Amino acid sequence: MTSVLRCLAGVIAMAALGVALAANTSAGELAAQGEGASAPLVCQPSWPRWDAFKRGFVSKDGRVIDVGSADERTVSEGQSYGLFFALVANDRASFDTILHWTEDKLAAGDLTARLPAWLWGRDASGALRVLDTNAASDADLWIAYALLEAGRAWGERSYTARGAALARRVLDEESPMAPGLGLTLLPGPAGFHPSADVWRVNPSYAPLQVIRGIGARLADDARWPRLAASSARMLIDSAPRGFSPDWALYRANHGFEPDGDTQAESAYNAIRVYLWAGMLASSDDARAGLLQRFAPFAAYIGEHGAPPERVDTRTGRAGPNDGNAGFSAAAVPFLTALGETRLADAQAARAQAETAPGYYTSVLTLFGLGWREGRYRFAADGALQTAASQCGGIR
Repeated sequence: MTSVLRCLAGVIAMAALGVALAANTSAGELAAQGEGASAPLVCQPSWPRWDAFKRGFVSKDGRVIDVGSADERTVSEGQSYGLFFALVANDRASFDTILHWTEDKLAAGDLTARLPAWLWGRDASGALRVLDTNAASDADLWIAYALLEAGRAWGERSYTARGAALARRVLDEESPMAPGLGLTLLPGPAGFHPSADVWRVNPSYAPLQVIRGIGARLADDARWPRLAASSARMLIDSAPRGFSPDWALYRANHGFEPDGDTQAESAYNAIRVYLWAGMLASSDDARAGLLQRFAPFAAYIGEHGAPPERVDTRTGRAGPNDGNAGFSAAAVPFLTALGETRLADAQAARAQAETAPGYYTSVLTLFGLGWREGRYRFAADGALQTAASQCGGIR
C-alpha cells in the first residue's frame, strides 16, 4: 500500500509541476533555470548506441537505411545525421564512408557542384536510385555543418571546402527573401512557394546552433546571422499555443499562418524543435524565449508522463496517443534546460526501455541521450564540442 501511495504522490507532483511550467514564467526566469546546456563533457571510451546504430542501419558502403520502409529508402537527412554522429564519436572511418556514399549517390559525385537529392531507394522495377532530385535544406545544413566542424577537428581542408560550398548553396538556392521576415530558410529549392506572397516552412529544419556554427566558420558572409534571426522568429511566431507545427505558412508582411494541408499538426517533424532548443548553449540569445514559448510542451509531459504524439497547434489540444521512445529522448535536453531534472530522468528512462527502436527513434535517441551523457555540446557560436576528441585517438 505504501508503494501505491508513493506512486500516486509522484503523479500528483508531476501534474503540479506541469501546471507550474504552464504558468506565466518570465523569459529571464527561464534563462536562469537549468544548467544542462553548460554541463561538462564526459570522457567515455566508446559510444555503444552509435555502434548499434551502425550495425542496424548503416550499410558497409555508408548508406543510412530506413530499415523496414517499403522502398528501402535512404534520405539525405539520415546521411547528415550519420555524419554528425560519426564526428561526435571521433569515428573518422565511418565519417569518410558515409560522406563518400552521400557525395557519390546523392550529389552525382560532387557536393560543391549541387545540392544532394533528398530521396534514394528502390523504384518500381526494383532498381536502387535517386527517387526525387529535390533537396532537403535541413540535411544540407547538417551536412555542411558536419563538414566544416570535421575540417576544424581533423585538420582536413577538403572537408572545409565542401562544407563551405554546400553552405553557400543553402543560402543561394534554399533561402529566399520574404517581405517582412527577411532571408528565410525553405525546406528545399523547389515546391515551397505556393503563391506570390506565401512560403511554406518547416520549423524543425532550422536548428539555430547549426546555423550559427556555419556562420561562425563563414564569417565573411553576413547572411548567416540574418538567417539565424529569421529562423528564431519563425520558431516563436509559428507556435502561438506553445507547440511547434510540423509545417507552417508565411504570408508576406502578415506573418505565420496554420498549414491547411497538415491541419497545423505537431508530430514527427516538430519533435526536433524542442530537441534543438534544449541543446542550445545557455548563453544563446534565443534560448530563453524558446524555453518560455515551448513551456506548454514540458507542462504536458509533467501532466501525462510522456510527450504527445500529435497536437493541433491551433488549439493546443493533444491527440490520444503518447509519442514513442524517441519523443521522450528528444524531450530530455529541453526538460534539462528548464531545470526539470526529474522529468528529464523519467523521459530518459522511458527512452532507454525501448528494445528494438526503428531508424527515426534511434536518431532521436542518439541525439537526446548522447547529449545527456555529455558526449557533445554546442558552444554559443555553434561550434561543436565533443567528449571523444578530449579522450584522444581516432577510430
